[in-house]
Amino acid sequence: MRIRAALTLPTTSLALAGAVALTGTVLASPAEAAGGVILRHVWFDSPGSDRGSNTSLNGEWVEIKNTSRSAISLKGWVLKDKANHRYVFSNVKIGAGKTMRVRTGSGSDTSTNKYQDRGWYVWNNTSDTAYLTKANGSKVDTCSWTTRDPSDKWC
Repeated sequence: MRIRAALTLPTTSLALAGAVALTGTVLASPAEAAGGVILRHVWFDSPGSDRGSNTSLNGEWVEIKNTSRSAISLKGWVLKDKANHRYVFSNVKIGAGKTMRVRTGSGSDTSTNKYQDRGWYVWNNTSDTAYLTKANGSKVDTCSWTTRDPSDKWC
């Protein structure tokens, strides 16, 4: 019995370690573990002077990620800041495992970039919070920052 128990323990441990390595089940957050849409990265202080050029406005963005294995419709979902500057997603889907950036300025929407078409900045450099909610108002995710250094926040 003792020999068998000693052999079973290492075999079980190896099998478990191998399963984790093969499936990649060690995830960064509970939201990723559950699968769904998360706020992944916010670039709140665009490079250079804040003079309101479209290039500068588009240097400010929020990246969302679909951590699930299926496409998710974002129709009616809202991305907003503390001051309630709101961007409402149109009839858009984000693919399984894909990311999408929501940029502040103007541009042509693609599957990876959406544009708010604003004429001035949304995200405060010193502190702010990005909120992502479903069309019914239920919270999906938030990401907050309180410093200018660095100019971005991984959520």
